[in-house]
Parts: sequence; structure tokens; C-alpha cells
Amino acid sequence: MTQYTISKGTKEDVAVYEKEPDAVVTNHDQLVENIFNKGYANIFVARVKTEDGSRGEAVGFALYFFTFSTWLGVPGLYLEDLYVKPDHRANGLGKRLFGELGAVAKERGCGRVEWRVLKWNQPSIDFYVKRLKAESLDEWDTMRLEGSEAIARLVQMRQQ
Repeated sequence: MTQYTISKGTKEDVAVYEKEPDAVVTNHDQLVENIFNKGYANIFVARVKTEDGSRGEAVGFALYFFTFSTWLGVPGLYLEDLYVKPDHRANGLGKRLFGELGAVAKERGCGRVEWRVLKWNQPSIDFYVKRLKAESLDEWDTMRLEGSEAIARLVQMRQQ
């Protein structure tokens, strides 16, 4: 069975998403700036463990940041992306990445860990519900304003 290591990501871990590089709006420098220089997010990287201690192949990651709940009065950890390469799934790596997130949430005094999942992604939903005992918040809708034009509309509301 393949062995893995999980560690905090570094600038050297930023790469192009191999399946949809044209769908991604960002670039390497922007990711480095916002994740590592400005600290807007944090990342764990899962690698294949090597016998010689060198950096093994990156096969998964979890990118997260902190939120704050006015209801709980404490921070929350928000998981933005979790990915494991298909040929490394079903080896417990997803659970281990969630375990690392849980350790951070506990250390930082978080009252919740949250994430979104696409409604059609039944294998992931099953994993979250059965393995993690996560609850689906069906009564909440995701709302989004995206892009510079949408942000500009918000700014215009300052004068109204």
C-alpha cells in the first residue's frame, strides 16, 4: 500500500490544475501572492512518501481559510478545495487531509468546519455523510457576486 506524507504547502507547490487549465482565471504568481505572501489561505499537500526523504509526487491537497461566526462567537475553518488524484483515492488520504484540517480547527478554537460540494457529486457526498458524519445544510443557498464588474456594482452602492 502506498504511504503518504502531509505537510503545509509551500510556494513550490503551486501548479496548474491539469484537467482544466483554461477554466482557471488565476495564475501562478497570483496564487503565490495571495496564499503565501498575503496569507489569505492555507494549504496542506499530500505526497507519496519516498524512502530517501526527498519530496515525493504531490497527489492531493486541501486549501482552507478562516471565517467568523456571529452565531457562535468563534472562528470557523472553511475548506475551499480538497483534491486527491484519482489513482490515489480510496486509500484513506481524504480522511487524513480532513484530519489535518480538524487538528487546525481544534488548535485555533474553531466552532465549525464547512465546505461546499456540487449536488451531482454523490460519491463525495456519501463520503462526507457516511465517513465524516457531516450534515447537509439544505436550508441555505450559496449567493455569489463574482468579478470586477460585480464588485464595482457593490462599490457604487456606497453613494446611494
